[in-house]
Amino acid sequence: MKEAILVVSFGTTFEDTREKNITAVLNRVAAAHPDCPVYEAWTSSMIMRALEKRGQHVDNVPEALAKMHADGITDIKVLPTHLLYGDEYDKMRAFLDADAEKFSSITVAAPLLAGDDDLRTVLSAVAEGVETAEDEALVLMGHGTPHFCNTVYAAMDYHAKATGLKHVFVGTVEAFPDLEALMDAVRAAGYRRVVLTPLMLVAGDHANNDMASDEPDSWKTQFTEAGLPARAVIRGLGEYGKVLNLYQSHLDAIL
Repeated sequence: MKEAILVVSFGTTFEDTREKNITAVLNRVAAAHPDCPVYEAWTSSMIMRALEKRGQHVDNVPEALAKMHADGITDIKVLPTHLLYGDEYDKMRAFLDADAEKFSSITVAAPLLAGDDDLRTVLSAVAEGVETAEDEALVLMGHGTPHFCNTVYAAMDYHAKATGLKHVFVGTVEAFPDLEALMDAVRAAGYRRVVLTPLMLVAGDHANNDMASDEPDSWKTQFTEAGLPARAVIRGLGEYGKVLNLYQSHLDAIL
């Protein structure tokens, strides 16, 4: 038996946040398992095509599996850095299933937000890591998806209130809870200002543009114009030690 670990991410075109987050997960895994080869793959074809135009290549899942097969790997442990059991996770599983017969075993870890304890761990990591004043609400911007797993974001908001993080609100840029729902909730809770931070592994396009830019349609601008002055903390989830620990625990669960 020759075992290896495959870390699968959505990807990003932002090099700095890639290093701080995706590479941070890879480094954490490699340090914890020095005798086990670690491979990497991404699932976003759009992002990988954009990097190809810069002369950079990142393997997709089939390419990574082909390399692992050529290297004589027989048993694969897969750590997805995706947050949810959503479309990208499903896409990854389909690629793994298509090549499963080439290996003795392929075992896949849970995504980051797979259960109640995961939600609470990530909430506490962000709440502890981002300082807020007494009159500031901490608003976490998730991506959002039409996939049914989107309900995790509303559940996470509920968990925040249930665990005493009354100042934390969770929403999404592409689904629900949306910006309007967040504004209503922040106002109803009596907060006068807002701190925005991403609920995403990498602080890429959504974090820098949809959340934190000075463009008219950014969350920062819209909160401010609605009478809730906003500032942004652009930090990916991979920059929190508790989150790296959580990824490692998900991997450990299948080893």
